[in-house]
Amino acid sequence: MSFRQPFDWHDWNDIYNRIYSQSAEDVERALHHPERNVIDFMAFISPVAERYLPAMLEQSRALTQQRFGKRIQLYAPLYLSNYCDNGCVYCGYRIDNPIKRIVLNSGQIVREIRVLNDHGIRNVLLLTGESKRHADIEYLTEAVKLVRMYFNTISVEVQPMTCDEYATLKSEGVNGVYIYQETYRREHYRTYHPKGMKSHFYYRLETPDRIASAGIEKIGLGTLIGLEDWRTDAYFAALHLHYLKETYPYIRRSISFPRLRPAESGIQPNVTISDKQLLQLMCAYRLCNPTLEMSLSTRERAHFRDEAFTYGITSLSAGSKTNPGGYAQFPSSLEQFEISDNRSPKQIAAMLAHRGYEAIWDAPEYEIPHHFT
Repeated sequence: MSFRQPFDWHDWNDIYNRIYSQSAEDVERALHHPERNVIDFMAFISPVAERYLPAMLEQSRALTQQRFGKRIQLYAPLYLSNYCDNGCVYCGYRIDNPIKRIVLNSGQIVREIRVLNDHGIRNVLLLTGESKRHADIEYLTEAVKLVRMYFNTISVEVQPMTCDEYATLKSEGVNGVYIYQETYRREHYRTYHPKGMKSHFYYRLETPDRIASAGIEKIGLGTLIGLEDWRTDAYFAALHLHYLKETYPYIRRSISFPRLRPAESGIQPNVTISDKQLLQLMCAYRLCNPTLEMSLSTRERAHFRDEAFTYGITSLSAGSKTNPGGYAQFPSSLEQFEISDNRSPKQIAAMLAHRGYEAIWDAPEYEIPHHFT
């Protein structure tokens, strides 16, 4: 069995109608449930729940501090390649977009590492475009071997792989894998993903099962907010998280909240979500998932991140560059999407300290060899 079976038991239009027909009584009942489920999640993301946002914020903050304390982990993305075989209409990396392409070699990777370590970053997310021709398992394995000496936590966000390939990455030190479905609306999925392996909806949908079966410690899910109705997409992501919790209870689970941002030759959002509604969504995940890890990226404005992180967020990206070599070599080209919060990791840490929170920094085990130039 995989998530495909429980997914197919649900109909998008039915879930949509149920969310938008939730009542005030449904929300109040959910607020008083001691152990909440996806039905309560449906109430929390409904339009009527917006009037209960103060109570949701209060409970969400209390649950987060009870489980995680006032500690926020900082991490940074490290893009290794922008080659991609997919045609995602919203992404600057898509195969038919005439941008300059690059795959970082070992020396270039180490130059990126040096900058991140100088900024204090010890937790890294390795990313590539989805191209096995240019960033296959052998390339990724060598990259992980290179960076694992300098970072305490290594996660990856790359093309979907086989269970054996994920097991290989685990054996080399990868702690987590992020895989976004982008949208769970299957009938519209190919509109956004017309080319490449990413166009295969079910293969991507079943990827977290392969990741978990390989023994990876942490799986991160998410939808691209702006493609389809955000409430319905969020319900299916919550259902997916619930399935992972029940089927693979030993794994850590994570959710991210990427809003569609401008990209090279990209598209404009089909739907929008306000800051208030995004806070509502974060609270819904926290209220129904007290142990869920939640990440907020530099896609969001600094002012919003400074307020939102207290209501459920457990990790923040800091000083992010969304292009290969962006930290040390190509600072203003090849970006996947625009970011909104340009503060350095140390500035983020200072903000957290001012708010009474602790930024989590881990010391590196080795110094970076200076013969890499």
